[in-house]
Amino acid sequence: MRLGVLDVGSNTVHLLVVDAHRGAHPTPMHSEKTVLRLAEQITKNGELSKAGAEGLVEAVRAARESAARLGCEELMAFATSAVREATNSAKVLRKVNDETGIELRALSGVDEARLTFLAVRRWYGWSAGRLLVLDIGGGSLEVAMGIDEEPELAESLPLGAGRLTRTRFLHDPPSRSELVATSAWLEDQLAGLAKKVAKLGPPDHVVATSKTFRSLARLTGAAPSAAGPRVRRTLSDTALRQLIAFISRMTAADLAQLEGVSASRAHQLVGGALVAQAAMRALSLEELEICPWALREGVILRRLDRSNGTDDTAPTGRRVFEAKAQRPSSRNQTGDSDVVDESET
Repeated sequence: MRLGVLDVGSNTVHLLVVDAHRGAHPTPMHSEKTVLRLAEQITKNGELSKAGAEGLVEAVRAARESAARLGCEELMAFATSAVREATNSAKVLRKVNDETGIELRALSGVDEARLTFLAVRRWYGWSAGRLLVLDIGGGSLEVAMGIDEEPELAESLPLGAGRLTRTRFLHDPPSRSELVATSAWLEDQLAGLAKKVAKLGPPDHVVATSKTFRSLARLTGAAPSAAGPRVRRTLSDTALRQLIAFISRMTAADLAQLEGVSASRAHQLVGGALVAQAAMRALSLEELEICPWALREGVILRRLDRSNGTDDTAPTGRRVFEAKAQRPSSRNQTGDSDVVDESET
C-alpha cells in the first residue's frame, strides 16, 4: 500500500510518502517540507499564535492534496513538542481537523522515544543487542534503551536544539559566556538521565537519529546523503568537540552555507551540537552511529504492525481520499525521479 506520514515539528511540516506492506522494507517515494517554525510562534501566554495556527492549517491542507495526488491510501499525521506544549493545543488540533479533514495527533515525548526506538531496532535488527538511541529535535531530546522492540527506558527532556537556542542564546554567534553557562546547565539537566541509563547496564550499540545528528556527522566527515542510506556514518566525541570550537564562532547566516546544513535549521546548529556533546558526555559515549530511520519510519512500521492486529499509541491513518487518484509512477512530468534518498527523510 501507499502511505503518507505527516510530521508537524518545531521547524517544519514534513510529508513522507512510502510504498510499504507488513514485513517489507518501506520504500520512500516522495518527500516535501514546509518551513513554519511553529516553536517561534508561541505567544507569551504559551499559545500557538493565530498566524501560526493558520499557517499550520494551510500546510496540512497542502500535504493532504499532495498525498491524494500521489495515490496515498492513508495519511497519518502527528505533531511533536511545539504543538503538544501549546496551551491551546486542543483548539488548534480541532481547527486543523475541521478545516482540512485530517486528524492531527499530538504525540507525547515518551511515544516519540518509543517509536523512534522501534525504527532503529528494525533498521539494525536483533544482532545489535541492547540499543541506546538518542534523538535531538527542535523542542526536545528523546532517549530510549532496551534489548527488545519496546524499550526498557523511554525518556523525553525539553532540551531540543531550537528551544536551547531561543532560551539560552542572546547573541549570534553565542558569546563565550553563553556557551560555557549552557554547557554547565546541560550537564546538570542530564544528570538524572545518566543515572537511569547506567542502571540498565552498558549498551551494545549506540545510535543517533534525525537531522541534527546527521548534520553534525556530515560536518565532521561522514559521507554525504548522496552516498546512500546504507553507508556507515558515525559521530565521535573528539570530532564533535573540534566542530563546536569552529561553528560556535560563526553566525547563522554563515552556518547555512556549510554543506549538510539546511537554511531552516542553521540558527540552531550550535545549540544542537551542545546538546549532543552534553548527552554523549553524560552517558560516557565516545562514538555513536547515525541511523537513517527515525520517528516517521517508526510511525509507518507501527501502522504496518497493526495490519496484523497489533495495537499501539501511534497515529492512526485515515482513509480521507474517497476518490483516489490513479497512482502516479515514480517519475514526474519532466522525467525527473520523485524517489527520495532515505537519509534525507
